[in-house]
Amino acid sequence: MKAKTKDLWVFIETDGNGMPKNVGLELLNPGRRIADAQGGKLVAVIIAGDCGKAADEVGRYGADEIIVLEGPEYKPYSPDAHAAALAYLIEKYAPLSVMIGATTDGRDLAPKVSCRVRTGLTADCTEIDIDEASGAIAWTRPTFGGNLMAVILCPDHVPQMGTVRPGVFKKPEQTDGKSGIVRETFAFGQDRIRTRIIETILDAGEAVDLEGAEIIVSGGRGAGGAEGFAMLRELADALGATLGASRAAVEEGWIGHAHQVGQTGKTVAPKLYFACGISGAVQHLAGMSSSDTIVAINKDPNAPIFGIANYAIEGDMFEIVPAITRELKKLAK
Repeated sequence: MKAKTKDLWVFIETDGNGMPKNVGLELLNPGRRIADAQGGKLVAVIIAGDCGKAADEVGRYGADEIIVLEGPEYKPYSPDAHAAALAYLIEKYAPLSVMIGATTDGRDLAPKVSCRVRTGLTADCTEIDIDEASGAIAWTRPTFGGNLMAVILCPDHVPQMGTVRPGVFKKPEQTDGKSGIVRETFAFGQDRIRTRIIETILDAGEAVDLEGAEIIVSGGRGAGGAEGFAMLRELADALGATLGASRAAVEEGWIGHAHQVGQTGKTVAPKLYFACGISGAVQHLAGMSSSDTIVAINKDPNAPIFGIANYAIEGDMFEIVPAITRELKKLAK
């Protein structure tokens, strides 16, 4: 396939209420920068049972154009129908680049579509930029168990496709402008849908919204055990924060996997991130380095986490964390 335009597409997932999921809005942020650099339009693509609410919301976040395709076969997400519809749109318009959120549905959809349109796919990216030499998108993702960050280019095939983790980027500022709407049709008969959702069973485990949290208090191996996390939970409660953890702490069984931040956990970008007893392995940094402000507490002066921290506190977290908690409680009175 040859690109007909230099446009960059962002696929917008919708929730059960027809509203856009955060990851699609987040991708409009780097999408704007890259579309401008490549000389194309930023286009949001919505495929859903009813696109009205999502299109209204997406239009406030700076997309130049919104392509909407709706029908009963697209509610809820259907691997068969959505893959066929998105591949049809790509073949019709031939954009230069396509970004999809690395969600459960996005990770299912992207490889199906890339195979149909015969292009490459860089999965689970944590950073996006432009390669100055080729002008192609430089997709960065963890590799070798998160010990290295690989930069991948796909300059010879279009569209350049990648999935990007939720929480890596922040949503752009809302604007007063309106996006142009392009309405498309693509009938995919219900009899062609091979897989259907019969029942949804909610996870009985603890609900932890790390990706949406504005403040996160995370603990690592230095927390020493469940008692250390009880201390960190007190700090989190005093801050109105969500409790996070490194992979090492989760693997030790001190806290559940739902709290894990990092390459094999959640990617987060809160306003404030406390890293307590976390050394700063590449796997963890890949999941939280986009935080606005990072406060690191560690007794090792050479801990890698200090290299990205805005505030580095060298010392025993079992002395420092309770002291911070006490002061916060005083201020709350």
